[in-house]
Amino acid sequence: MTAYAASPMTDRGPAGTMGRAVPGDDAWRDGRLLPSSPAPGYSGHRARYGPLPTPSLAALIAATSAVSLVGRGGAGFPVSRKLSALADAGRPPVLIVNWCEGDPTAVKDEALAHRSPHLVLDGVLALAGAARARRLIIACRAGSATAGRVGAAVAQRPEAGRCEVLSVPPRLVASEASSLVSLASGGGARPLGRLAPIWERGVDGAPTMVLNAETSAQLAVLAMLGPAGFATVGDPGEPGTAVLSVSGRVARPGTYEIPTGTAIGIPLLAAGAPGSGWALVGGLAGRWVEVERLGRTAFSGAALQAAGLSRGVGSIVVLGDGCLLVETAGILGYLARESAGRCGPCMFGLPAIAADLAALVAGDPAAPERLRRRLPVIDGRGGCAHPDGAVALAGSALAALSGPLRGHLDAHLRGGPCGARPVLSLGGS
Repeated sequence: MTAYAASPMTDRGPAGTMGRAVPGDDAWRDGRLLPSSPAPGYSGHRARYGPLPTPSLAALIAATSAVSLVGRGGAGFPVSRKLSALADAGRPPVLIVNWCEGDPTAVKDEALAHRSPHLVLDGVLALAGAARARRLIIACRAGSATAGRVGAAVAQRPEAGRCEVLSVPPRLVASEASSLVSLASGGGARPLGRLAPIWERGVDGAPTMVLNAETSAQLAVLAMLGPAGFATVGDPGEPGTAVLSVSGRVARPGTYEIPTGTAIGIPLLAAGAPGSGWALVGGLAGRWVEVERLGRTAFSGAALQAAGLSRGVGSIVVLGDGCLLVETAGILGYLARESAGRCGPCMFGLPAIAADLAALVAGDPAAPERLRRRLPVIDGRGGCAHPDGAVALAGSALAALSGPLRGHLDAHLRGGPCGARPVLSLGGS
């Protein structure tokens, strides 16, 4: 997926700032995070957005709380609470920008690196100044186009000389927050476990904050516009914009910036998605939902939660007329292969779930009951959230196959594989 598209905006222009003046309306109408064309280098970026503000940490905490900004890396944790933890620590922190795009269903990190890398750097540099950070680390997947663009952007601006670009192995769990902390501390890129409070003791024993690339860009916009200006677009309860990758069986796969609260049917229509079938929302740890129902759902935290969904990594994979069972079995096989293999749920549980789903594709009548017994045993018992996401996805698929897709499940149980090919290319068998 290589297309990056900014959906029509309704921004009325900046209504206030946290520091210095920002440019007029035209700088923001063409997409806040994904302008239709990238600025030509750092000087062009500064000409478009104006000087980088220098807010205090207290001002950033108040602003992120005022606009209910949540992290865009998957967990959706309130940014103000992360910043408050840094303030409470009372020691210079380490900041890590997760620019790795570990989940293969999303390409928004790539889009940001192509369209607005300096906006992402603006956010973390403003935060680094406010928090008096001791280290500033930019984590990118080794050998990726994103890593090359980020390295070039860092080299263009003198104040970014303190940024360390960390090369992360191309493995799913390598970009998990505590994996990045371990790697930046000289260890392996593997999760440290649920009991590792990195906001208290992270890289080199310092309080550490990991923020997604989009989160950093959102911080930059908030610092430039202030809460009132930031809130001129989007859902009043969760203002601003969001970046959403749409892929799968669509005519125009791409990454779209939309105001929060936008009906998901709008970016689906822009991508040329079919009006029926199923879609995976939130990434490989997401949930399955019927496209028709999804199209009427607003893209906001509250609306997605009410629909039993979440923003996750900010991706939608449209299955169309593909087989949900075959797709889920392929994803679970991938998740089992990509685990760190450091705890029982990853070492034994995920391969067992993947085997059950493969057996179900082949028509094993005992597989559904095995899955129903196995999933609750694995859920919540892993060293990180990786097994939980796999369990949630498998449970979502089982619910669909026991309900609206019961007829298709019965066809598998009677005749075995349906011949469908996976939409996602995840490698392996």
